[in-house]
Amino acid sequence: MNEVTPTATERAAERFGDALQRAVTALQADGFVVINDVVDHTHLDRLRERMSEDLEKIRALPVVPHNFVWGNIQQNPPPDADLVFRDVMANPFVCQVTRAVLGSGAFNNCLTGNTNIPGSGLQPVHVDDGQLWPHLSVAHPPARLVVNVALSETTEENGAIELWPGTHLDTRMVIGNNIRVPEQQVAARRAVRGPLLGATRKGAVLIRDMRLWHRGTPNHSAATRFMIAMIHTVAWYRRGSRCELAQECAPVFTGCAIENVIPLVAVPKDHLTGNRPYEYSGPN
Repeated sequence: MNEVTPTATERAAERFGDALQRAVTALQADGFVVINDVVDHTHLDRLRERMSEDLEKIRALPVVPHNFVWGNIQQNPPPDADLVFRDVMANPFVCQVTRAVLGSGAFNNCLTGNTNIPGSGLQPVHVDDGQLWPHLSVAHPPARLVVNVALSETTEENGAIELWPGTHLDTRMVIGNNIRVPEQQVAARRAVRGPLLGATRKGAVLIRDMRLWHRGTPNHSAATRFMIAMIHTVAWYRRGSRCELAQECAPVFTGCAIENVIPLVAVPKDHLTGNRPYEYSGPN
């Protein structure tokens, strides 16, 4: 795993020193990096408590938003001011890294999540987005980075994400096309460099290129694994957002290296009913 952990000095300054370049290089070369011990466990516990309650409501909907396989559910976190935390939404170490990769003017326009419930299936290998242009001989620089914050330790038992290092540089997966990686490409890549399990400890953040091949793995434990996701995007990309946050969240983003473009409104829209299943037609 590509991991960096802030030192005591860096924590006091809320900035990486020499570790910044290691994180940037990992993202550019392998397509992902883990930043350890940067999110307060109390904040994660509070989010987990609320999202557990929300999950029951989602599973009671007429259509549950499973992704590819049963048990891998799209779930947005609550948009309420008392549950939107700076170290989750505007973490200074995370934003320092993503800004270093994406450049000035980078922004976040998404707050969603992936919930992996006990008994879930194995997803197909896929990308969240492909290359921005077709017929490239060399992959373009990173344009969109997913910031994943798990609310607990992630392990093989509870369905940690599977990552395929270096595959963000594969130019055959193009935006607008099917996001599933063809099986023959998966087999060929496995023979060269196989996947690894993105297991992380509680309080860590996984940053990954949206083009990186990955998939959700089965949750064999008795507990649900919650993971929040944001998308940090290069300045010139489209800036719209389908999310909303309470206007009282504004102070969370003060001084952040990444601009928040999620609208801040008096009464956010219902965050439980906006998602739909993705390539899934099985039992609810």
